[in-house]
Order: sequence, then C-alpha cells, then structure tokens
Amino acid sequence: MSEVSVPNRNALINPVLRAVHDLGGSGTIQEIHDKVVSNLQLSDEQVAKPIKSGASGPTQLAHRLGWARSDLKAIGLLINSARGVWSLTEKGKSTSEVDGNEVRRAVNEIIKQEKLQRSDEESTVGHDDDEDLTKIDESRSDEKWRDALYSVLTEMDPIAFERLCQRILRESGFEQVEVTVRSGDGGIDGIGVIRIGGFLSFRVLFQCKRYKGSVSAGTVRDFRGAMIGRTDKGLIVTTGNFTPAATREATRDGAPEIDLIDGEQLIDKLAELELGVSKEMVPAYTINPDFFATI
Repeated sequence: MSEVSVPNRNALINPVLRAVHDLGGSGTIQEIHDKVVSNLQLSDEQVAKPIKSGASGPTQLAHRLGWARSDLKAIGLLINSARGVWSLTEKGKSTSEVDGNEVRRAVNEIIKQEKLQRSDEESTVGHDDDEDLTKIDESRSDEKWRDALYSVLTEMDPIAFERLCQRILRESGFEQVEVTVRSGDGGIDGIGVIRIGGFLSFRVLFQCKRYKGSVSAGTVRDFRGAMIGRTDKGLIVTTGNFTPAATREATRDGAPEIDLIDGEQLIDKLAELELGVSKEMVPAYTINPDFFATI
C-alpha cells in the first residue's frame, strides 16, 4: 500500500488564498479547511492523516494549513481577528495567486529581520539554511503556543476536562450546565440550555472526549441514539479530531444534527475566552497550566 501524501506547506499557500476568495473574502479556520479539501478533492485518508505516523490529534493537513495561513499573513495578504476569522487584506483582494517559493523566501527574510531586532547581540551566522530557518520560524509562529496548549489539554484528567467543557459552555452563554455522573448513558457527559434572543431556549446534550484519537462515525451514531427522546440538539467536544465519516454522520439528512468541536476549535475558543490562556501580544499567548490542573 502506497504512503498517503498530503500537500506540503508551500503547495497549500495558493489553495488557502483561493479558498478565502471563494468564501467571499473571509472565513473561519474550519470553513477554509473544508473549502481547500473540496477544491483539491482530497481523500478521507489525506484529510485524516496524523502529523506523526501512528499518532493522532491534530492532522497533518490542519497543521500545514495553519502554516500556510501564517505565511500569507506575513506577506500581507491575510489578517485574522481574535475570533479566528481570517480575511483578505486590500492587497489580498487584488491577488489571486502567488509563487509559493517566493513567499517562503520572503517569510524567511522577515523572520531573520525580526530575530535581529529582538537581539542585537545574537549572531545570525549559520541561519541561512532551511533547517535553521525552520527553527526560527517555529519559535515565532502562532502554532507554538497552540502545540503547548494541546499538550496540556491531552494530559488533563478526563473528569477535569468535563469540568473545563462545562466552564466553556457557561462562558459562551449556556445556562443550567450540568455534568452528569451516570454511566451507561450513551456517552452523554452533560446537559445545558442555550437561550436565543431571550425568548427561545434549546436543551443541548454534550459529550467530552479528552484523548488524542479520532472520533469515529460510530461514536456519533451512538451519541445520537442516546439523544433520542431527550433533545434534538447535541454537541461533541474533543481534544482530537473527527474522521471525515464522523463529520458526514453528524450532519446526515433526516437525523438530528450534532455539532462537532475538534481540538483546533477548542483551542480557538479557549483563546477567545482567555480561559487558561493569556494574550501577551498579537499573536503571542502564554499558557497557564495551573488553570487546567485546578479546574
């Protein structure tokens, strides 16, 4: 069986730029991800391939798309808001395609200049090769703090993770959020009520999956089965990701829809709410492990 190949960082720069154009000039991380998958007609195997062989958690595609967005931001074509929405700049609106190699060279030069500005005493001799530039890039990237937070989340006690999800829902406007203690309940970990406009309210059952694996379609089906007769709205939150089949199952025609929050979206929400995450300067964040250890 041949190795599944995922487009590299450079190869994803133009697909990301095109995706934002296709989305009308702006889009969330998930919308951009889905549009790139659709435009490139990537297979389920490519979409679900983990960063490291045999591992799970954030996928290789999601990780590389993050780098591609950062590259486009560095050269002034994209900008992102605190709520994780990426949009075209004026320059980006008039740019439909770029040379990926030229972008990498431009980004590397920006990184070198920033390194010089941060420390006049630190020598930059020997940082001209790709390997060293990658190390500098990683120290600067938005992705570094995300990786640190991901490690904290996946090491949390499962019960503490349920309390974290409870806190996130409360901070997001849910009321009467309770974590259940019953076993054999189809994976239901809690319940909350979301009120719309002060008039309409919806009862939402949620499930918390604190692990590094991928949530399967079977898990989504089992959760939906536990929802029947109790509510028409469900939510699954995981530190990992969802298989493409699970995503399709969650929105299957004729069945109650289930919203899915993966590890990347969870990290975005924690940063937005500043729960255990403090913003020092855009785009730098500092992780507070004590918050997660004591929740």
